[in-house]
Amino acid sequence: MLTKVYGSAVFGVEATSITVEVNIDTGIGYHLVGLPDSAIKESSYRIAAALKNNGYKLPGKKITINMAPADLRKEGSAYDLTLALGILVSSSQIQGDHISEYLIMGELSLDGGLQPIRGALPIAIKAREDGFKGFILPKQNAREAAIVDNLCVYGVENIKEVISFFDGKGELEQTIVDTREEFYAAIDNPEYDFADVKGQESIKRCMEIAAAGGHNIILVGPPGSGKTMLSKRLPSILPPMSLQEALETTKIHSVVGRIKENVGLMAQRPFRSPHHTISNVALVGGGSYPQPGEISLSHNGVLFLDELPEFKREVLEVMRQPLEDREVTISRAKFTVTYPSSFMLVASMNPSPGGYFNDPNAPVTSSPAEMQRYLSKISGPLLDRIDIHIEVTPVPFDKLSEERRGESSVDIRKRVIVARDIQTNRFKTLEKIHYNAQMGVKQIREFCELDNASKELLKMAMERLNLSARAYDRILKVSRTIADLEGVENIEGNHISEAIQYRSLDRDGWLG
Repeated sequence: MLTKVYGSAVFGVEATSITVEVNIDTGIGYHLVGLPDSAIKESSYRIAAALKNNGYKLPGKKITINMAPADLRKEGSAYDLTLALGILVSSSQIQGDHISEYLIMGELSLDGGLQPIRGALPIAIKAREDGFKGFILPKQNAREAAIVDNLCVYGVENIKEVISFFDGKGELEQTIVDTREEFYAAIDNPEYDFADVKGQESIKRCMEIAAAGGHNIILVGPPGSGKTMLSKRLPSILPPMSLQEALETTKIHSVVGRIKENVGLMAQRPFRSPHHTISNVALVGGGSYPQPGEISLSHNGVLFLDELPEFKREVLEVMRQPLEDREVTISRAKFTVTYPSSFMLVASMNPSPGGYFNDPNAPVTSSPAEMQRYLSKISGPLLDRIDIHIEVTPVPFDKLSEERRGESSVDIRKRVIVARDIQTNRFKTLEKIHYNAQMGVKQIREFCELDNASKELLKMAMERLNLSARAYDRILKVSRTIADLEGVENIEGNHISEAIQYRSLDRDGWLG
């Protein structure tokens, strides 16, 4: 008897429906075809044990299973439940009159319990597109899939529940999530708050400007000056994600199985902080069967690279194209996948190998030559993509011992949102530009016009401070953001002078 059951495969951040055809005939053997990987080939052992422990059996006949389309590689253990139900229906052990109306996925334990799967959200979106009545999957993934409307999502804990459902002996409980209500309830509860930071008012101001214009930023300072603490709080002042952004971000995290159990839509912007020993594949994505890397997991959020010069040079260089294009394409002989990677880069570093420079009271000092060699590990093209460079100094004791709390992230975020709204209105006719950091040369010339006094000020600063040519456009972008924060239409001299301060590494004597 031939039975068709439906599952799904995930490529990139999109899903493709898979038809599992199970045919049971006279003879002996278990034949699984359709380019399955090792995890799927091993499923027969898990299925046999799960069925036996629940009062059913793997029929002692010739079982042929085809996973169509047969030229598309399938991977992972999430097809166990799909295959098991196909075998039960094909061998007439259970009824399957309506099984083709449902998309079924789940990894089986030997006792019949279900383990969570990856990619539940893109699979649910595809199930709705293909007109399936419902989606049956492990209970741990149910809330993640239930954010897709107009699709019945059933979370189950054991294969016995699914068997009873198709046999007409029981009902499955539908998982219902009010996506908008949950999203807006969680959107204003950041984990970290700028109110916890003592002192560092100038750095907070810098962070506010970076958040308002979407600018990449690098913090340079000795150990213990608060670089990591400040960076972790940056997502709390970024504008809240829209529903569309939250859906994009959740899809990427779903593909790699990073969604927490019983969590639906991700409401907070991601903050990723990979260790400096990371490989280039782990950072940008790829592998034999491509998976998203850290830059894609940071999509719509922040990627924090602590101790930037300690990262391998080739790892940092592969970020150059994604930083510019805001997406990364992984190409293989038979297919190509594209992952979104629109993120804010926040980097931190010590000014020298010992951590201190030009400080007579420091426990470890470094010569100017050592510092120059250390800083030269960061290439010019990468530094060119970082708009703001700021020096972070240690917080004095009188500031640390203050009882007064600093300005909260909620208050800072309000100003950032107003500035972003100004930019959204400014770039409303441009498809790929939404905030100041994304401006190209054409937009800079159009929206960053200077009066004569401001031009003279910028010219004088570039000559006296030996600022590099690449600093020119960055200063204009940042000054445009500063003007937006003040609600001023035209860039003024004070905006230019503040932006000039944020190009430390371009000055003569830093990177040369």
